[in-house]
Amino acid sequence: MLPHYFYQITVTDWSLNMEQPKVDEQREELRKHFLRLSDEKQVNGWDYMWQKEVTPWDRKRPTPALVDALAQKGEFFASPLKSGGDGGKMRKKAFVPGCGRGYDVLLFASYGFDAYGLDVSATAIKAAEELLREQDKEQIFPVQHVQAGRGEPKFIEADFFKDDFLSEIGVSKSDGPFDLIYDYTFLCALPPSMRPRWAARMSELLSPTGTLVCMEFPLGKDPNLGGPPHGLTHDLYEQLFAKPGNEVRYNISGHVCADRSGETTESALVRVETWSPERCFEGQEKSTTVSLWRHKKN
Repeated sequence: MLPHYFYQITVTDWSLNMEQPKVDEQREELRKHFLRLSDEKQVNGWDYMWQKEVTPWDRKRPTPALVDALAQKGEFFASPLKSGGDGGKMRKKAFVPGCGRGYDVLLFASYGFDAYGLDVSATAIKAAEELLREQDKEQIFPVQHVQAGRGEPKFIEADFFKDDFLSEIGVSKSDGPFDLIYDYTFLCALPPSMRPRWAARMSELLSPTGTLVCMEFPLGKDPNLGGPPHGLTHDLYEQLFAKPGNEVRYNISGHVCADRSGETTESALVRVETWSPERCFEGQEKSTTVSLWRHKKN
């Protein structure tokens, strides 16, 4: 049985707010905008798009595949509570980098996690905080874990690759501060040169017993078409997480070159589960896979 709020949120789905020709026009504007920016300047290019309201990635609701995963894959998403240092219970921390308007952050909070959404765009964070203040959010995102109750959602304007925000939320990266990390339309938004840093950062921020949820998207897109969103493959995730931080090589078609050595580093993440979601956003059914990752030593 799916949470009832899914049906409430679908009434404001993207398809009801913008016709397909307009979506295609915005996607092309997005692609051309980032094509003009160097890799180093792309981080700051997102706020410009938010200010112009060119946000074709904003579907006005949490990711359907994540809604289903949390509701139906309980064996992988344990209790949002864990033992604290004083013998009591404390909330686990969920992290959503590139959170945009923050629908998925509020979803995690409804399951009892203290949920942190990060975005480099000040305009996006302002929009997320406005959503947080809406009076009906508790009806749209009802509590899903009776024992734990609702976790606290928090939004942060910061650079994912810098440590400033960690002190702001009172955590240290020494032991991996987040029990659950969710990536959707974040890796595919980064230029290929930043992918090794992304993998290293994910490994660094994930707790020793934590789980990284990757919505692998867009699969099947020709990598040479550019982006964002940039085309990704299952093999690319495997290569990046086998040796987080190490460069990967690409062939002339833009696909990652196979590494058959089987070698991994101490910081490696391993795939523990993969499935094709029953539901995705419209048009993404054939280009999305859900994968779960954990530290190799676990």
